Amino acid sequence: MDDPIKLQLDAEDVNNRIPEELPLLPLRDTVVFPYIVTPLVVAREKSVKLVNDAISGDRIIGLVSQKSAKVEDPKSDEVMTFGTAAIILRMLKFPDGSLRILVQGLARMQVDKIKSEEPYMLAKIHKVEDKIKNTTRLEALKRNITFQFQKIVSLVPQLPDELQVVLVNTKDPSKLADLIVSNLNISIAEKQSLLEMTNVEKRLERLTTYLSRELEVLEMGSEIQDKVQTEMGKSQREYYLREQLRAIQKELGISDDKSAELEELQNKIKAAKMSEEAEKEAMRELDRLAKMQPGAAEYTVARTYIDWMISLPWSVYAEDNLDIDSAAEVLDEDHYDLKKVKERILEYLAVRKLRTDTKGPILCFVGPPGVGKTSLGQSIARSMGRKFIRLSLGGIRDEAEIRGHRRTYIGALPGRIIQGLKNAESKNPIFMLDEVDKIGQDFRGDPSSALLEVLDPQQNHAFSDHYLDVPFDLSKVMFITTANVLHTIPSALLDRMEVLELPGYIAEEKLQIAFKYLIPRQIKENGLKKKHIRFTKSAVRKVIQNYTREAGVRNLERELATICRKVARDVAQGRDEKRAIKPENLADMLGPVKIHSEVAERIKEPGVATGLSWTPSGGDILFIEATKMIGSKGLSLTGQLGEVMKESAQAALSYIRSHAKELGISPNFYENTDIHVHVPAGAIPKDGPSAGVTLATAIVSLLTGKQIRHDVAMTGEITLRGKVLPVGGIKEKVLAARRANILKVILPSINKDDLEEIPENLKEKIEFIFVDELSQVFENAIKQFNIKQK
Repeated sequence: MDDPIKLQLDAEDVNNRIPEELPLLPLRDTVVFPYIVTPLVVAREKSVKLVNDAISGDRIIGLVSQKSAKVEDPKSDEVMTFGTAAIILRMLKFPDGSLRILVQGLARMQVDKIKSEEPYMLAKIHKVEDKIKNTTRLEALKRNITFQFQKIVSLVPQLPDELQVVLVNTKDPSKLADLIVSNLNISIAEKQSLLEMTNVEKRLERLTTYLSRELEVLEMGSEIQDKVQTEMGKSQREYYLREQLRAIQKELGISDDKSAELEELQNKIKAAKMSEEAEKEAMRELDRLAKMQPGAAEYTVARTYIDWMISLPWSVYAEDNLDIDSAAEVLDEDHYDLKKVKERILEYLAVRKLRTDTKGPILCFVGPPGVGKTSLGQSIARSMGRKFIRLSLGGIRDEAEIRGHRRTYIGALPGRIIQGLKNAESKNPIFMLDEVDKIGQDFRGDPSSALLEVLDPQQNHAFSDHYLDVPFDLSKVMFITTANVLHTIPSALLDRMEVLELPGYIAEEKLQIAFKYLIPRQIKENGLKKKHIRFTKSAVRKVIQNYTREAGVRNLERELATICRKVARDVAQGRDEKRAIKPENLADMLGPVKIHSEVAERIKEPGVATGLSWTPSGGDILFIEATKMIGSKGLSLTGQLGEVMKESAQAALSYIRSHAKELGISPNFYENTDIHVHVPAGAIPKDGPSAGVTLATAIVSLLTGKQIRHDVAMTGEITLRGKVLPVGGIKEKVLAARRANILKVILPSINKDDLEEIPENLKEKIEFIFVDELSQVFENAIKQFNIKQK
């Protein structure tokens, strides 16, 4: 490294020797003023050569600012034409080839012409003299900027106090302005504008504006800093005094309530065995709580949050009952039949016994009301030795019900999932989400979308509740959802669940359920004993057939409860003899028969057919009536029918008209005839294609005048060609036929495989007729009917 070159020169003397040609050193983000000593860093190759050449000569160079600091190798049109002639006072070389130089401005200069740009810019210049006129206004401006800058020096620690002395001793207003602006925190463009102003009075006016602005900013910053310091000082003082008080109390063996509370909370957080992330968040909130006053609004919010965190079962598990035989006994004790569901639960227990880290299944029980979906969940929990939590989703429209509210809201709480786990006090309960098919949505969000994470085994190990704001593991929870129908459940949600169907019960099954479960429960709930009441099978069977019509057993239990209450009243009044409930005394207890077997009565006349339908409440029978009158090719359809069902009726009529001769009907029957098809229970909307065969059979029966067999019911979609297509809900429809004492059921041939789900004892009591063509339906359903060959 070279020794620094030091020069002591008289700037005034050198000023008179500024040549007309000077090498130009472009400066980035820097403006150098006359008579001001400024350090510069020189690193560009051209600039280093310029400085070295200048040192070898008279050391005088021209300093001009670049128009853009981003330009690495500026050309003549990329530098200002107004700059400062300066002399190099000192130079220091560094190992990387760069230079550190100290320059002193000599005079303002203006570039007249660039003579060359290689190896560096060389320009013809001329000195620019100040225009100064000593006036009172100039003196006033000079004093004002001196006063303003002194105040700035007192507010800016980086500016040395000696600068104030220099200000007082500088008499030349031009030099004073240049001295101030070179130490002022203003933009490069503003500094350049002051450099280019040769009129000293105007320069001082402009500088006054800049000084006023800078002084206002500094005073405002100083005021803010004072406030902050005051607040910090107060907080530090309070903290110091609090620590002193704590130390004194500890020494005297006295503990304040808040310290004891905080220590208790800290111990509970550690005892909760949270996940690392959750414990970190809880401790952070505890630290915030320690710094708050108990009266602060945020104190309650933070305390509530910590209470929720420590009350959750982060590592508490209920021990599973892995005795499969014992679990099977419990399931059989509580529910009749339901083999498929029970087998699935026992399979899960078997896998759990072989592999302890298995995830909980997501099951969906689908079936009509009253078949025992909810109570089955309770039975599963009892068989496995787990806690049972039920959450009804019917009508929920707010996503926050599932995910919780963020803590920024007043009265925020975790979602119902986290609340349920807190109440269960276990991390692996049976969690039933009831009525999942009845979730709503509005402007507050879509709860079904929030359930996607809850019911996905690949995601729910890190379920994030908005209130907790930390992941919670739901993978050990066994979720069971219930629904009456599947088509209202979003497909993405349905895809995450294993669907198990719970069909309705036939009369024999209801009879078994009544004697095994419902009657003992109602006797107990109504305060009776077995010595007070005895139900006969014939009486219960009559209740099933004549007082209820449902897929489940909810109304049946309601009627049995009514009977038990009647007997309870007699017992309470002193009549203690045992009451035998027989068919003949049901009318006294339950009133007149509510449901009559209409099938035989309704189809005494031609034009009435019995169909089978599927509803959310299970299967049901459906009567279709047809009549004709004088008219002109009209077809009236009533009974609140949907578009699909209306189209089925049109297709049936078109088929009959095109095959009238083979069906034994006059080919021109429709010329002067109107046909009216009505489906009773007009208040209930009906739709779907499965009534096609029933509509066609009713119309053919009407037109041929032949009666339909009263013990036959049918279902199937039809085409214009007379083909019978498959339909859904076969199991529910067959159960409905059995409940209505139907002996024969006509089904599409393709639906034959669906009978595998129907119990054998039921299949033995019904004759199934499988058809491919409408003609086969007519032959099996209409009395004395024969198809005529073409």
